[in-house]
Amino acid sequence: MSESTITSVLVANRGEIARRVFASCRRAGLGAIAVFSDADADSPHVTDADAAVRLPGVTPAETYLDGKKVIAAALAAGADAVHPGYGFLSENAEFARSVLAAGLSWIGPRPESIERMGSKVEAKKIMADAGVPVLAELDPVGLTEADLPVLVKASAGGGGRGMRVVRTLDELAGQLDAARREAAAAFGDPTVFCERYLETGRHIEVQILADRHGTVWAVGERECSIQRRHQKVIEEAPSPLVEATDGMRERLFDAARRAARAIGYEGAGTVEFLADGTGEFHFLEMNTRLQVEHPVTECTTGLDLVDLQFRIADGDRIESEPPPVQGYSVEARLYAEDPARDWQPQSGVVHRFVPPQPAVEFDVLRRTGVRIDSGIVAGSEIGVHYDAMLAKVISYAPTRDRAVRLLASTLARTEIHGLVTNRDLLVDVLQHPAFRAGDTDTAFFDTHGLAELSAPLASPDAEEVSAIAAALAASAAERSTATVNAGLPSGWRNLPSHPQIRRFAAGHDEHEVRYRITRDGVRVDGRDDIRVVAYTPDRVTLDVDGVRRRLSVARYDATVHVDSSLGPVRLTALPRFTDPAARIPAGSLLAPMPGSVIGVDAAVGDAVEAGSPLVRLEAMKMEHTVAAPVAGILTSLDVTVGDQVAVGAVLAVVTPHDETAPLTTPVTEG
Repeated sequence: MSESTITSVLVANRGEIARRVFASCRRAGLGAIAVFSDADADSPHVTDADAAVRLPGVTPAETYLDGKKVIAAALAAGADAVHPGYGFLSENAEFARSVLAAGLSWIGPRPESIERMGSKVEAKKIMADAGVPVLAELDPVGLTEADLPVLVKASAGGGGRGMRVVRTLDELAGQLDAARREAAAAFGDPTVFCERYLETGRHIEVQILADRHGTVWAVGERECSIQRRHQKVIEEAPSPLVEATDGMRERLFDAARRAARAIGYEGAGTVEFLADGTGEFHFLEMNTRLQVEHPVTECTTGLDLVDLQFRIADGDRIESEPPPVQGYSVEARLYAEDPARDWQPQSGVVHRFVPPQPAVEFDVLRRTGVRIDSGIVAGSEIGVHYDAMLAKVISYAPTRDRAVRLLASTLARTEIHGLVTNRDLLVDVLQHPAFRAGDTDTAFFDTHGLAELSAPLASPDAEEVSAIAAALAASAAERSTATVNAGLPSGWRNLPSHPQIRRFAAGHDEHEVRYRITRDGVRVDGRDDIRVVAYTPDRVTLDVDGVRRRLSVARYDATVHVDSSLGPVRLTALPRFTDPAARIPAGSLLAPMPGSVIGVDAAVGDAVEAGSPLVRLEAMKMEHTVAAPVAGILTSLDVTVGDQVAVGAVLAVVTPHDETAPLTTPVTEG
C-alpha cells in the first residue's frame, strides 16, 4: 500500500449521493467537504460535511454543473481531492481534466477513459472492436418504417433522461427535439442517437473495479429490469436470470473485463447489457462512475466500493481476485412521484420518514437486515430543480425470497408523511408473483398493468377504518384544545342527538364518518363491527370484528396520514362547505407538478384535438407535456415560456365544441 496523498475530499454532488461518499470518508479518516446550491442550503448533506461552500444559484446549470465553481470551492475549502458522485459532472472528461490541472486528486477513471465512453456512439465502436456484442447504431436521417421502433438516447447521459421511444416516422422529429432539450438540460450536451428498440429484455450490469497496475475485477452482476421511463426502480444482486442460465455469468464477466481493458480503465465503473431470456446479451453503455444501485453489490460482497475508489485513486493495488458473492440484496428507489398519474413528480415538505425498525445508513450489511441511503430528514423540502428520489431502501438476506419479503415489509410499514410517493407501487411489485419468481423484464409495467401495480396497499375497507380513526383523532385533538366544556369529548351530548360528521377523500373515493359520543362510549354509525377502545389526537385503538387494531394518526393541515397493519392511508380532510372562490372553470388544464414552462404549443382561439400538446413543463430534470383534455377551442392561456408554476395552477382553458361534452383529467405525457 502506497502512502496516502488524499486527506480531504470535496464531493461535487448533493443529497443522498454526497452523504453516501461522506460516510466512507468518515470510515477512512478523511475530511468531508460539501457544495450546495441556494435551494439546498438546509440539506442534510450540508450538515453532514466538515465544511460546505455555497454555489450561488438554484438550477443545475448554475450550480452543480458549473465545474469552475466546484473547483474553486474545493480550493477555497482546502480539499486535496474531488469525488464526483453519480450524475451531474461525474462523467465529464473536461471537468476531470480541470480537477487534475488544479492540482487536486480525481477520484474516478482517467479523463481519457471517460471521454471514450462519454459518447455512446464512439463507445459502441470501441466495444465492437474489443469483441463485446453490441446493438448497431441507426442514423436518424435514414430511418425507415422497417427500422421501427427505435430508441432515441442521449449520447452523454443516463438515468432515462434524453430517452424517447419512437414507433412512427411522423413522431421522430418531435421526439428527437424533446430528447435533445432534455439531454442539454441534464448533461449540458444535446447529442442524441438511435438504436433498435427491444420491447422486452433483461437489464443486466456488471460492476467492475480496476487499479492502475493492471488488475481488473468483475465484482458481480446486478439485475435492473424493473424500470419506468427507462429509469431503474428496483435492482437486485445477483441476477435471477444469470443464476438460472448456465455459463452466462462467465460470458458476462469476460465481456465486462474486455470493455474495461479496451480503454485502460481505472476505478469503479459499470458495464451495462440488455439480455434476452436465453442469456444472449448486447452492450448498452459503460458508466464511468459509481452507480445509484451499488449498495446491492456492497451487501453481497462485503466491499465498500467508495473506499476502494479512494484507495485506487491513491495508487493502491487491489487483490488479484474479488471476494465471492454471498446472499441476496434488493434495492428499491423511493421517489416523490405519483405512478397512477403518469409518474408525475411531486414537490413539498417531507414531514416524517421513519422505518419500522432500526436500519443502518450508508454501510455494508453483513447479516440479514435493512440499509437506508437517504438525502432527506423530517422537514426536508423537495423542490423542482433536482431528481425526485427521496431514498434507497436496501435489504440483505441469505436467500432471495427472504430479501424480497423483508424489503416489501419494511417499505409497507415505513411512515412516510407529506408527499405522494411510489411506495405502494414498490411493494406491489415486490409482492407480485412474477417478480417473486424472478420473471422480470423491462416491460414489466406494461405486461402486468400499471394500474394494478400502483393500487393502494390498503383495501377500501381499510381506508374506511382509517378514516374512522382520523375522525376520532380529530375529535380528541379538539377536546384537548377546548376552552368551553374542557375535558368533554368534542360532540359529546347528554341526550341522544344527531351524529357528528366528518368527510375525507382517499384517492378517488370519499369516506363519510358518522359517530356519536355518548355516556356509553363512541358509536360509529353503520359499523356495528367496530368498537372504539381508546382514542387520542395521535393514536386510536379499535376492535374490528374482534381483532384489535392500533392506528397512528398524524395531521398536517388538511392532509392526514394513518399508519397501521391494515396498510398506510393518506387522507384529505374535506371542508363542510366549498368556498366558491376555489372552484375551477370547466375545461381547465392544471399543472400536474410545479415546474418551469419551457414551451407553449398553441394560441388562444386555436382549435385543438383531445390529446394535443398545449404546454410543456420542465420539472426535476425531466420534460412533461400537458395535453388538451377534450377537442375544442383554446379560450384562455394563462402562462408564457419562463413562468414558474405551482402544482394545481391553471395553465389554460379548453372550451369543448359541445358544451355538454364530459371533461376528463388532463392527460400528461413524458
